[in-house]
Amino acid sequence: MAKFRYRMQSILDIKYQLETQAKMELGKAQMALNEEQEKLRRLIERKTNYLEEGRRLRENAISVNDLRDNRNAVLIMDDLIVAQRIEVVKAEEVVELARQKLTEIMQERKMHEKLKEKALLEFLEEEKRAEAKVVDELTSYTYGQRGKENGNGDGSDEYGHAVPD
Repeated sequence: MAKFRYRMQSILDIKYQLETQAKMELGKAQMALNEEQEKLRRLIERKTNYLEEGRRLRENAISVNDLRDNRNAVLIMDDLIVAQRIEVVKAEEVVELARQKLTEIMQERKMHEKLKEKALLEFLEEEKRAEAKVVDELTSYTYGQRGKENGNGDGSDEYGHAVPD
């Protein structure tokens, strides 16, 4: 039996490589998103600490400078939080683009795998037909030889039926 060779195997191999690369890119993008979200969480936590510090300052002896510094720190934290939320949204967009790219590459790979599977099935079917043809030829030859061995030189078998050459 002949060996099956998929004629577009190199393309399928490239699709596997592209899929691996896209998975790594998605992983990196997801890590960057996680880092941005962690930065946002820390900024929000810092703001909460500043607000708590402001409450304590108001409860204790009032120092205008301390209150003003605290209020400025809270306002700066608000600005930083807004900027960080924008960074988180950008990182989410990068993750989504990487996810879409991976999905597209996976679909292409699956398509090529299906083509390979179809080519294999066609190959096996062709091999089956070729094998059946060989079996038919051997059967015909053997049947013809039996007719000649039985002494029917007239081209017929032992029952008087015509035997093809």
